[in-house]
Amino acid sequence: MNDQTHLIVGPGALGRLLALSLAEVAPVALAGRRTLPAIQTLTTPDGSRRSRRVATFEVGRLPSATPAFVHLTTKAYDAEAAYAAVMARLAGAPTLVLWQNGYRVQPDLDRRHPGPVLCASTTEGAWLAGDDGVVHAGRGVTYVGDLANRHSRRCLELATLLGQAGLAADAVEDIETRLWHKLAVNAAINPLVARFRIRNGQLRDRPFRPMVERVIDEVARIMAAEGISPPAGGWDALVWRVVAATAGNRASMLQDVLAGRPTEREAILGPLLAAARRHDIAAPCLSELDDSLLVAPSQR
Repeated sequence: MNDQTHLIVGPGALGRLLALSLAEVAPVALAGRRTLPAIQTLTTPDGSRRSRRVATFEVGRLPSATPAFVHLTTKAYDAEAAYAAVMARLAGAPTLVLWQNGYRVQPDLDRRHPGPVLCASTTEGAWLAGDDGVVHAGRGVTYVGDLANRHSRRCLELATLLGQAGLAADAVEDIETRLWHKLAVNAAINPLVARFRIRNGQLRDRPFRPMVERVIDEVARIMAAEGISPPAGGWDALVWRVVAATAGNRASMLQDVLAGRPTEREAILGPLLAAARRHDIAAPCLSELDDSLLVAPSQR
């Protein structure tokens, strides 16, 4: 690992998609709770397969050299502990990139990290295929920015590199708004596909489509009260565009439910329900979905 390396912490679906994509254009290392096979295979959306050797580490055995970027791709509920474990091993202050869903981790780690902190909001879809593979199930777009707009050059550098790696990306000045937009998309898709154990594209069919529309209506009212401007075309267009682009994907929350892992319920639905309470807005669909995800997967 050297000062050009992109260290990716969190070898889940997004982390491995990022690692195998970036490995085409930059030095990459992948770190997690355990060491994964060095040969990893990416299955692209068109069904082709390519394998690459990637440096893999346990977080507790990372070399102390400082990489150029540390990409934190863990679940939101694991992010702060993973950050602390990694930074205890590294010298210096690399650029930290936060890929978490929701909008709770980002402000806290932005204040805590001594170096530049970037946030990435992505609609790329991926799921794991064992310990040595990842399936890129749906192409999306990644927006890169920082909360105070202090690191525009670093954001542009990363967005350009992601583009060279085959992941569409743009550097933006409104990343906080983009994170809220992604939160709206996640709230409309993830809890429903996790609850009913379906792929994203099935949301377009009955009986699920009316459920999505009701969630979108609640989210739109909450966002308006929070002063978050809707995207071009409105909330409906944004959600259905992502559903279409990731139709064959197993959303991350569904993957968690099927594997018996905790979900990102609190990171995705928590900020919306808290805002609804602040503004005295009824959100029965979001509340019902939140309650359904409190039930342990083994009890469903």
